[in-house]
Amino acid sequence: MNAWGLLGRVVSENGELQRAVVVVEGERIVEVTPQPPAGVTVEDVGDNIVAPGLIDLQLNGAFGHDFTLDPASAAAVAEGLPRYGVTAFLPTLITSPLDTYPERLRVLAQIAERRVPLSAAILGVHVEGPFLSYGKRGAHNPAYLRTPSVEALKPLLAVGNVRLMTLAPELPGAAESIAFLRENDVVVSLGHSESNYATARAALDAGAGWGTHLFNAMPTLGHREPGLVGALLERNTPPVGLIVDGVHVHPSVVRLAWRAKGVNGISLVTDAMAALGMPPGVYHLGDDDVIVDAVSARRASGTLAGSILSMDEALRNMVAFTGCTPSEAIWMATGVPADILGLERKGRLAPGYDADIVVLTPDLHVRRTSIYGQTAYSNE
Repeated sequence: MNAWGLLGRVVSENGELQRAVVVVEGERIVEVTPQPPAGVTVEDVGDNIVAPGLIDLQLNGAFGHDFTLDPASAAAVAEGLPRYGVTAFLPTLITSPLDTYPERLRVLAQIAERRVPLSAAILGVHVEGPFLSYGKRGAHNPAYLRTPSVEALKPLLAVGNVRLMTLAPELPGAAESIAFLRENDVVVSLGHSESNYATARAALDAGAGWGTHLFNAMPTLGHREPGLVGALLERNTPPVGLIVDGVHVHPSVVRLAWRAKGVNGISLVTDAMAALGMPPGVYHLGDDDVIVDAVSARRASGTLAGSILSMDEALRNMVAFTGCTPSEAIWMATGVPADILGLERKGRLAPGYDADIVVLTPDLHVRRTSIYGQTAYSNE
């Protein structure tokens, strides 16, 4: 099998951009070296950045498709995501009747197992609801909300592909549910919550490993009652998801989160819905109509209902809002989400890792995306 390489400014383990060659053989990276190896065909991409494929942990749909309404549409979305540099993602199912989840999860598991060439990998599923707070439900249908319990969770976990679950830690049964989820290797995320600081701290101490879209669908940070926001901000770990579209969180607050959490404490997410990659109009998020303009997606009431943000735009916004380096922004969309899920072969450019590679311009626009060593998208 012939090896090939890309010579450019490579995102390294220490967060710097270093000119190097990423050598690929088959589906894997076999070497990252300062000098082109003998016998390897190397393409010099100049000042462009060679980065790991981007990983989105919260994606509700795209290209006119909604995963909750039609989980089979994840195959079409996976095929289109490489244009944004995304090579792996978690389809996200929002609040629905409890008995509808197992079949949706089975459909998504079947698509993931097929591993369609040139499509972003489905890493499992993010279940966002129905164990959420009524008062911080956001765009989730209140008719389907319920309190968590081990018995309610068992049918969902039986399918085996739930990797991340968002719940409100103040709900009755939440403590037992967090323990059960952790025993079954599900990452627990705190979100859509009215939790006070003490309850949030207890949930984090019990093993909750993420915060769902920090600041959104949780009480505002208070100086006497810091709440969930304060509990998530005061520690470098666990990381939090952050929607950096300039709508969900003001740029100045993004800067504050960046200063508090640092490069390993934020995972960039889109929370994008069916309108991603589509013109303005009316789309669905679950069973609700969402009005989409050029910058946001909202219910008729004005409540935000997901976003139309792409992952590569999230990179550019993070740099613009905070002054972080391009490599730091890339790390928040690659290494951090990979570590949250405990992935062993994604999120880094290192020997033995999957050859999921994105070539980005110096200002972080996607030039090319490769998945398992094959070009899945090119804008060259």
